[in-house]
Amino acid sequence: MAATTRPTHTTRAYIADTLALVLFFTTTGALNERFIAGMTWDQVLHARLIGGVLMIPVGRPYGMWRDWVMRHAKQTRSSQILWDSLALMSFQVPIYAAIIAFSGATGDGLLRGILGAAAMMLFLGRPYGAFLNWIRHLFGLPPGGEKPMSLNN
Repeated sequence: MAATTRPTHTTRAYIADTLALVLFFTTTGALNERFIAGMTWDQVLHARLIGGVLMIPVGRPYGMWRDWVMRHAKQTRSSQILWDSLALMSFQVPIYAAIIAFSGATGDGLLRGILGAAAMMLFLGRPYGAFLNWIRHLFGLPPGGEKPMSLNN
């Protein structure tokens, strides 16, 4: 019997969800840190390096969280936007706050960064959800929220 080299569903889901998170939020995080939080480019680089490292273990758990939250969404555009935004904000803002605090944001800058991230997550929830589903499609996976993926598949 020949050994298969095709990654399992679980491996593909992990890679897809992590890749989507890293690509999307490295860009948007850097913009928030520099232009909203007022961090220096050195601080932005530090935050993005920490963020990149942290996105690797949280990419898939966030994907699973989003899938679970999106099961509450109806098929209407407004419902999809609402639930995608709530999923992203509730999971990512606390992590992001810790990243920028550890990277040197303090006081007013820290508060602006957290509030900026919260607003950004509300605004970017659905675009990121669509991007995540597109990346999943490229990996031959179903979109989230319709057929929830699990670690046991």
